[in-house]
Order: sequence, then structure tokens, then C-alpha cells
Amino acid sequence: MTIEELLEKSGSELTNVINELRNGRNTPEPNSKEYAAQYDPKLHEVNDRRKRPDKLVVVDKDSDEYGEVKRINPNVELTTEQGFRIEPVARIALAIQKLIVKRAVAFTFGNPVTYNANPEDEAQKALLQAVNRVFYDVKEETLNRRIARSLYSTTEVAELWYPVETEPHELYGFKKNIKFKVAVFSPMFGDRLYPYFDEARDLIAFSREFTRKDRDLITRTYFETYTKDKHYLWSCEGLETTNGGNWKLVEGYPKDITIGKIPIIYASQPQVEWEDVQSLIDRLEKLLSNFADTNDYHASPKIFVQGKVVGFARKGEAGAIIEGEQGATAQYLSWANAPESVKLEIDTLLRMIYTITQTPDISFDTVKGLGAISGIALQLLFMDAHLKVQDKTEIFSEYLQRRINVLKAFMGQANINWKEAANRLIVEPKITPYIIEDELSKINILQAANGQKQIASRKATIQRLGWAENVDDEEAAIQAEEDREKSYYQGEPTL
Repeated sequence: MTIEELLEKSGSELTNVINELRNGRNTPEPNSKEYAAQYDPKLHEVNDRRKRPDKLVVVDKDSDEYGEVKRINPNVELTTEQGFRIEPVARIALAIQKLIVKRAVAFTFGNPVTYNANPEDEAQKALLQAVNRVFYDVKEETLNRRIARSLYSTTEVAELWYPVETEPHELYGFKKNIKFKVAVFSPMFGDRLYPYFDEARDLIAFSREFTRKDRDLITRTYFETYTKDKHYLWSCEGLETTNGGNWKLVEGYPKDITIGKIPIIYASQPQVEWEDVQSLIDRLEKLLSNFADTNDYHASPKIFVQGKVVGFARKGEAGAIIEGEQGATAQYLSWANAPESVKLEIDTLLRMIYTITQTPDISFDTVKGLGAISGIALQLLFMDAHLKVQDKTEIFSEYLQRRINVLKAFMGQANINWKEAANRLIVEPKITPYIIEDELSKINILQAANGQKQIASRKATIQRLGWAENVDDEEAAIQAEEDREKSYYQGEPTL
């Protein structure tokens, strides 16, 4: 049964149609709630009072259980009238998951994506300029980072390209009353994505389920499906589940899709970026929280006294003296290298987290002692992160290529004169991993290859520096200063 035949069903069978569209995935649906809890430090297990309960302290000094006792039922709230008080424990949650994602996004799309193309005629050149104009309007650099952030933190993301009516304009090189926009679909925003693949693993339909409160203040669940020919939208009241729902087609749908392609670009990966180190992060947070509790109890000096204390100095008194009976002794209690094992485990956990996720540790404490290093040293320093970007290229090369193909199809439809050019123009996206450039080393290499000759004009270097607002005026001013330095008087000047 084709997707068109499936979507032609109506009435009471709509639930079966929607369930079939949900079951077309070739990978399991991501556990968005679990990933969101891991991504947000406020939702980490160390902040869960059921998994890390506060301490129970008996405040009655005459009680045999005076001091900290084991809380039998953490769900029962006790009051001071019962002779107890609650002592909050330390809860140190680290945003390491966010850091891993941020670094991965920065290294993947820290440099703008370049698009290599060789237009063969004027139509292809104009088409390429129109595509670049669309990228400028939708802020493509920011869009790429949003896409990567969603993919890395939820394992999947999609974007929808669509035209909107506007006042007539010529921004794309021809007069038209539409502009092209893009919308991002992600589990981060509450969307549930359902790509539908056939036996050949080709995407033949894409669906999105979302919930919103409409203007009539009624909460409805919507399920929309895109094919290469139609856009369907169904709705039902309430928070619908996969077990059923009173679905109905929204008025005005289905709508025609005229470009002959599904206007959706979809990407997925097997797991979130921190999947392999989640247990290490949990252990690190628990270790730091326990160590903080230990500091609360033992960081301040404690005095152990043998014998009876007769007198003790007042608080803040200089030259304090403890007076005791004959034979009484007093000494400070101190740890015997206890924190060293904790420090070793913390350092090991951090190192393994960075290593396994291929995340470079570029914190201030790490890089402050590096000094000036060469371009080759920088490449070696970030080699692991760059290898990770190369792995991600398997996903994003196909993703960005499909984005170009969808835009070319829209342009070919908007301007019938570009239809053939849209079919023939080849545009290849290229991702360049981010790195701090050692420009001096690059200049030396280029000069050596050029026989130690000049490799840039004065005007180009002034423009590259960016200090002058008008490059031509600045070049003229420099030339005038050089001319004055070369001029001189011979003999005494005469009037």
C-alpha cells in the first residue's frame, strides 16, 4: 500500500492511519523527557530528594539518638515539635552535558558553511545568488547551530521550508510576491517527529505531532503529514495518546505541495552526545556533593580534649587559652591525606569525560600555560575535536545537500526560467571545523612558496586589519606620509 492510498482513508479509520504513520520510523523514538532531565542541571539526580534525601537530626540532647539518624521514610515530613530537624545535604549539579553540546556545536559550525558550485551560465549564477540571499534572510549560520544543538541533545531534528506571501520585491533577482522561510521542528520544543521510510529506506512521508492551546482556550493535539504532493493536518481535543483519539481533518486541508519534493529536511543520530559518559557525570556529581558535605562537617578546625575543661576563651578573644585540670590534653583533629583519593578520582572522571566525548578541555586553567604555539600545534591540540566533526559530516553533508535541493526546487517553481538551471546546478556544501588561525605561520608559508615575495597588496592588508573606515582614504594618507618622509631641503630655504 502506498502512502497516498493510506492517506485516502477517512472516518473511523483515521486513528489507524495516524498510528501507521507513527510506525514508519527506522529508529526508536527518542526519550525526550530523559534527555531533557540530563541536559538541565536543575533536573539531575543529585537534586532529587527521593534519590538523595536530606539528613535527619535529633535536636533533643537528652535523647539516646541525639545527632544525625537514618531517615526510615523520606516521604514523611517531620517537624521540630517531634524533636527533629532537617539538615539539607549538599547538591552539586554540573552542566557538563550542556558544555559537551556547546563545544560540539562550536567546532562543527563555528566557521560558516561554504558552498562550492561552478555555474555554467547566467541563469545558474542568478539562481546561486538567489539561494545565497535566502540564506542571508533566514540567518543560515544561526540556523545551522540551532539544528546541531537540537540534534546533539535530542538525537533528531527537522526543518520545514515554506513560502509566505509578501509585497512584490526583487530580492531574488526577479519580481515576486513571496519569500522563503524556515521552521525548526525539534523534541526540544515539544515536537514528536515521525519520519516514514519505505523498504528502500527512502523518506516517503514526514509527520509531526504537537499540542497547543487555541484561541478558544481548548487544548488540542495536532498531527500533520507532508508528502511530495500533499500537506495533511488532523486535530483532536485534549492530549491524545497512541491508544486512540477522535481525529478529524482540519478545514482547508489537505494542501497541495507543488515542488514535487517533501519540503522537510530530517536528521538523526543514534544517541545524545553525552550518552557514553552519563554514568561518569552522575558519579562526579555525587562525589563532589558528598565531599562538600564532608567539608561542612570537618573543614573547620576541631579540638579533641582528654580530661575536664575548666575554662575556655570567649569567641574572638586574642591569645585564647583553654584551661583544664591536671593531666588534661587538647589537640586539633586533622585529616591524614583523605582528600587525595577523592581528588584523584575527580581528575580521572573529568579526563575520561572529555576523552570519551572528544571534547577538548579549553578552560582558562588549561590553556594559560600554553603560550604562543604554532598552527601545527593548534591542529594537534584540537585534532580529536576535528575528528569528531568529520564523523558528524556523514550526517550534515547529506542534510545540507538536501536543503540546497529543496531550495533549488522552490526557486525553479518561483521563476519558470530557472527550472532547467535548478535541475542542472550542482552545489556541494563543505563544513570546516573551527580553529584559531595562526596567521603569521600561514603568511610565512605562503611567502616561502612565493620566493619570499609580497603576497598581498597594501589595500588588501588595510582592509583585512579593519582599523580604517575608508580603505582608499587610509591608503592615500599612508602614501602622503611616505612622500613627506622622502622629501628634503638642500641648503637653506629662501623666501
